[in-house]
Amino acid sequence: MGLVAAKMEPNAKEEIVEGLTQSLAETAVVTMKAQNFHWNVTGMAFGPLHELFQKIYEDHFEGQDFLAERIKAFDAHAEGRYSVFLKRSVIEEHDGHIDAKTMIEILMKDEETLSSTLSALAEVAEQHGDWATNDMATNRIEVHDKFAWMLRAHLK
Repeated sequence: MGLVAAKMEPNAKEEIVEGLTQSLAETAVVTMKAQNFHWNVTGMAFGPLHELFQKIYEDHFEGQDFLAERIKAFDAHAEGRYSVFLKRSVIEEHDGHIDAKTMIEILMKDEETLSSTLSALAEVAEQHGDWATNDMATNRIEVHDKFAWMLRAHLK
């Protein structure tokens, strides 16, 4: 367990791990959704959207690893089942049977949700002096805000 985690009160560790686990669940759901949309996007913007959706799911897959490894730094269990992720996540999966514009709108909202979830995690981490988790969450917020902006730009 990391030095900061070792010095924390148990309730602080629990709050931070809870935020990390929530972030992991939502990131996992969006990862699969972006890959699903990558496979199923059609239309005049197929090329750029196919590429953007791939960038999103590849980034988010790596983001899942950061979150899970931070959970492990607290000597907690990092969940790895989609069934649990889907029950926990406020973001829902999608079957991909929609037009490209709707895919963009859905992923844009999902990126905004991820940013919000990670903002809450960053605040909890800051309250408990966990600067490593705060920094990681802040870096992920920046990524999700950028993806939301990129998706939003396709709608204008």
